[in-house]
Amino acid sequence: MGTGHSPAALSALVKQWGREAGFDAVAIAGIELAEEEARLLEWLGRGWHGAMDYMARHGARRARPAELVPGTASVVSVRLDYWPAGARDAGEALADAEAGYVSRYALGRDYHKVLRARLQKLADRMVAELGPFTYRAFTDSAPVMEVALAARAGLGWRGKHTLLLSREAGSAYFLGELFVGLDLARDAPASAHCGTCERCIDACPTRAIVAPYQLDARRCISYLTIENPGPIPGEFREAMGNRIYGCDDCQLACPWNKYARVGAAPDFAPRNGLDAAALADLFAWTEAEFAARLEGSAIRRIGHERWLRNIAVALGNAPSTPAVLAALHARAGHPSPLVREHVAWALARHRGR
Repeated sequence: MGTGHSPAALSALVKQWGREAGFDAVAIAGIELAEEEARLLEWLGRGWHGAMDYMARHGARRARPAELVPGTASVVSVRLDYWPAGARDAGEALADAEAGYVSRYALGRDYHKVLRARLQKLADRMVAELGPFTYRAFTDSAPVMEVALAARAGLGWRGKHTLLLSREAGSAYFLGELFVGLDLARDAPASAHCGTCERCIDACPTRAIVAPYQLDARRCISYLTIENPGPIPGEFREAMGNRIYGCDDCQLACPWNKYARVGAAPDFAPRNGLDAAALADLFAWTEAEFAARLEGSAIRRIGHERWLRNIAVALGNAPSTPAVLAALHARAGHPSPLVREHVAWALARHRGR
């Protein structure tokens, strides 16, 4: 479509409108991801995606934006900082074995909802100013290689933990994309600044980062507590510590995250005291309480059964206090075989002490 603007002028406008829509950074990428596609297929070939069957199902399509959304000519990549204001210090929370650790990105409102609303606001502004055009918004919600696209757009570089790193904001942010049928001027990729540092690799509790830039998701605590539908493999349970939803260790160890920014959006502030909640209290939530308390939270999608599974492991790693033991005994006869098995493991850990 003809807009009356040059690609450079159009890109400048889109970036301005993106910032006005509430994003912390906006950049433009092309749709060529041949190198990333080869790495994706190699990763899938190793089986490192585990039970995430959708990754294999979409295959190379993830690296081909124009196949996913016909007519796509450019990708608008956006960043939204999320570090939660007022949350308990992450290191302190990890050290408190009787409290549950929830990845900092999930303490507040579901980021999918927040980003989707802002991306739609940006798209609506673009249509109003430029006229109709093909577009589709993505917020970690479809087969999109968002880190690769953000790196191509210059929002940062892929760190050795495989997350995007920025010199100005570390890695504590969400990414989103607008695939658009507009010819926009591309931004230059950012140069990498990890150097010889391997702190993220050394910090991983389960050794999931098997080499620089190589992540075996099957070992990752974020995968194990969120994506994995079955039992937590025994070899990883002790290493999980008190992490009941996700894991931030590789990010917490990264020197660039001294620049992580507190999210301006109040949506990401902690809810339900999840930054410092006692494991025994969380384990006592009924299924109805779980659904009600986590309404609008990303955590809700794992369901009550996985929630109890994860907390049972953390309780098995907690001190053998009366509250911890009582919580476990109260769920020993749970209807779910998955929950019962993890409770039995946890109680056996305490007896073994």
